[in-house]
Amino acid sequence: MRELTAQLRESGVLKNPALKSAFEQVDRADFVPAALRAQAYEDQALPTVGGQTISQPSTVAFMLEKLDPKPANKILDVGFGSAWTTALLASIAGDAGAVYGLEVRPDVFRFGEQNLKKYNFSNVRLRAGSGNDGWPEHAPYDRILVSAAAQVIPEALVEQLAVGGRMVLPVVDSGAGRGNEGMFNQSIVVVHKLKSGKLHQQKFPGFVFVPLVK
Repeated sequence: MRELTAQLRESGVLKNPALKSAFEQVDRADFVPAALRAQAYEDQALPTVGGQTISQPSTVAFMLEKLDPKPANKILDVGFGSAWTTALLASIAGDAGAVYGLEVRPDVFRFGEQNLKKYNFSNVRLRAGSGNDGWPEHAPYDRILVSAAAQVIPEALVEQLAVGGRMVLPVVDSGAGRGNEGMFNQSIVVVHKLKSGKLHQQKFPGFVFVPLVK
């Protein structure tokens, strides 16, 4: 992972020292099917199970840079899939923090759960369920990461975001045509919940994710 991490730093997409450390500690090869381990260090999306994918490292780095997770944060990871992002977030949050992972598809849930068992994180809890509903029992969250594209920003996730918190998610562009592999064109949206309760949004176009399933 050190070579891949160095490439991401050289390209300018990975800047945060805490993220760099997490990328070096959490091996992406542990979160892909065994037959694809040799390709885990390439900057490309890879198939996992049930037609799902693990996002390319540069996209994950971009999203986590925008999320800006901190030690002791309470974090919700929606659509955790392979659980690579869950492990990265757990590494940063540390023992004083907590990461709650949601995955709606049973086969994908099992795949991610088994991957995560390769690491001894004591600060992670997983649940099978719809990302649109969030996990209200543990709200509010300092950070929310969504790794599947929503048609609109789910209201439940907005409600579960702490004041001063940040959420990063892909959203289908309004009126967009279909892009590569039949997916809709999407943007990564960064949502800040201000002290006033109002939302400030930033939009970064040009991404493709699987859809957020209800």
